[in-house]
Amino acid sequence: MNAPHALTRPDPSEQLASLCKAGGDVLRLQILRVLASDSFGVLELAQIFAMRQSGISHHLKVLSQAGLLATRREGTAIFYRRALAGSGEPGSLLHAALLAEADALPLHPAVQQRIAEVQAQRSAAARDFFARTLARFRAQQDLIAGLVQYRDSVLALLDALPFAAEATALEVGPGDGGFLPDLARRFARVQALDNNPAMLELARQRCREEGLENVELILADALQAAPEAADCVVLNMVLHHFSEPAAALQQLARQVRPGGSLLLTELCSHHQDWAREACGDLWLGFDQDTLSDWAQRAGLLAGESLYIGLRNGFQLQVRHFTRPQPFTMTPSA
Repeated sequence: MNAPHALTRPDPSEQLASLCKAGGDVLRLQILRVLASDSFGVLELAQIFAMRQSGISHHLKVLSQAGLLATRREGTAIFYRRALAGSGEPGSLLHAALLAEADALPLHPAVQQRIAEVQAQRSAAARDFFARTLARFRAQQDLIAGLVQYRDSVLALLDALPFAAEATALEVGPGDGGFLPDLARRFARVQALDNNPAMLELARQRCREEGLENVELILADALQAAPEAADCVVLNMVLHHFSEPAAALQQLARQVRPGGSLLLTELCSHHQDWAREACGDLWLGFDQDTLSDWAQRAGLLAGESLYIGLRNGFQLQVRHFTRPQPFTMTPSA
């Protein structure tokens, strides 16, 4: 009787050769550089590099075959991001070194300008959506996940954290202010930032109805404003509306005081493309590992996570991250 065939493992030599081939092209190195902190679709990358779609697709195929890129499908569009090097896998050291070297490459000013144009197009689409659909905000929010479906989970994580009596909180994108009463009861002072005046007015009405005197509402872009750092920063179903979610997370992590927490509620990665039009989502959720990687790059440490399955096929992730205290040397006796 013949022994069963062993599972075929990638040949280390072939994997190294594939990595060397993928990294042996200036444009492909620039693609890796551009994808350092964000993911882009094929058409967006073609715009960024001023190339035909067929040309950019060829280079993306080479990078993907070498294991340097991962993909996710959003409707008919495919988005590319950098793949992490698997520890102990063939070529993992070269993979990690290649990405590290790519990170040190400068970007041509024209490429930087076109990246900014793509991000501006994403942001404009999000602003236009909320301007058109404000009156239906709650109904559209509930199409996927309303606050009632994750409030208890967020509060369970929040109440397990040892905040001082004078601790402060910052909520980014409070929507109609539904979570502000919960924060106001737990923190001495709460700030809430939103760049939509009409949405902020809904939150203001909520504060008046609830008599929340320790909440300050601020009309500002969360990535351009510089509010006072808080002991707890909260983002509930907001990150998927940012044009650059990785950069946004890095910026918002700076608003967390050392020793403080960032609480993030988000959709897990999904393929329900209708959410773009119905709910104004720029991103169809996020892989758990991707969020962890972005948080680590932002200087945050992963804490407890909760996952909630919803009847409509979506899954929510409630994530807790902390900003570590700076290390200080204790003088010897």
